[in-house]
Parts: sequence; structure tokens; C-alpha cells
Amino acid sequence: MSEEKLALDISKLLYDRKAQQLVTLRVGHLSVLTDYLVVATGHNQLQVRALCDHLEEHLARQGILPRRVEGRQEASWVVMDYADVIVHIFMPEPRAFYRLERLWEDGQNRVELPFMQEEAV
Repeated sequence: MSEEKLALDISKLLYDRKAQQLVTLRVGHLSVLTDYLVVATGHNQLQVRALCDHLEEHLARQGILPRRVEGRQEASWVVMDYADVIVHIFMPEPRAFYRLERLWEDGQNRVELPFMQEEAV
């Protein structure tokens, strides 16, 4: 699976589970750590954990396992490292404080999410 397809699949899985403020960024030209960042918000710790679990379970069925998952226990900010795609799932307060997309967005690297565009029509 290509990095872009994985990023889009992850974004769609989160969107389908009602993740809020979903942003997908192409960052390979800015970092050697990963090619894509997916940033999403859950309403509370329960939803953050549920988003994380849903993503991990669905991708595992395809043989895609994270290299590392951090923050699941506290569930205010969970980081899931899928090598080419790093996923950040926040509660609202930490998301507003850290503003990761502002750090990584360069004005040209936001990935259009076709499933979100369909809803806007």
C-alpha cells in the first residue's frame, strides 16, 4: 500500500468514527521521520481511545501494525506511528494548545480528503 493511500485510508477510518477537525498533511519534504501526518480530535478520552482502537484493529486485519503507540492510557493525546504515516488523536484542549497542523502546514501540503468534499456539496 502506498504512503498516500495509507494516509487516506486512516483519515477515512477516523472520519467514519466521527473524529473532528481531521487534517492530513504531506510532510515528507519537511521531515525525515514520516511522509504524512494525520491529526484528529475526539470529544473525550473515551472517544480518543475508541478512535485509536478502531484504527489499530482495522489496519491489523490488513497486516498493518503500528511501530509504536503512545498515550493510549491517558488518552488526551495518542500518537500512533505507522512509519510512513504518524497519527495524532487529541482531546480538544491539548489539540488547541499544541496546534500541530500549524507547525507542519506550509500552505501547500494539506491533503484534500475526497470523502469530506462530498459532504460539503
